[in-house]
Amino acid sequence: MEKLSPKVVWIFFVRFLFAGLFIFAVLFWMLIPIILAGGILSGKVFLFPAAVFVFYVLFCYGWAKLTYRFWLYDITEDTFKMEHGVIWKRYVSIPYERVQNIDIHRGVMARIFGLSDLRIQTAGFGGAQGRYGAWAEGNLPGIKREKAEQLREELISKVKGTKQGL
Repeated sequence: MEKLSPKVVWIFFVRFLFAGLFIFAVLFWMLIPIILAGGILSGKVFLFPAAVFVFYVLFCYGWAKLTYRFWLYDITEDTFKMEHGVIWKRYVSIPYERVQNIDIHRGVMARIFGLSDLRIQTAGFGGAQGRYGAWAEGNLPGIKREKAEQLREELISKVKGTKQGL
């Protein structure tokens, strides 16, 4: 089983960080009456939210490292296999006969780090748009650009081979 690029940790980190910003915005709005009632901007009022925010940033980084550690993939003779998840594991096996399309997606964050997402779309997959891929049963986030193109070509040749009966 192969791993993603180590740079993907930063993409996971930013995603997790932004996911919790709403909570901190609500916490800040809850503090406004306390600040106005005191009449001064006390450093003690901001101490608790600052400590919580620092803890959250550290937690997000640790969770991003764990997400990277447990995201694996493999190209076998007849299937593409992928597993990911820290607490709940997801195991995906995609037979080449079901593959309809293989896309390479490069978002802004991915381009900054020189990474790509490889998305494998299959026949009969009715899944909803998820956080790790839009309508793709198999999604590899954060692989190097050259590796993504190499994997795409390898998967296309295997798909052609199975559809031609080779």
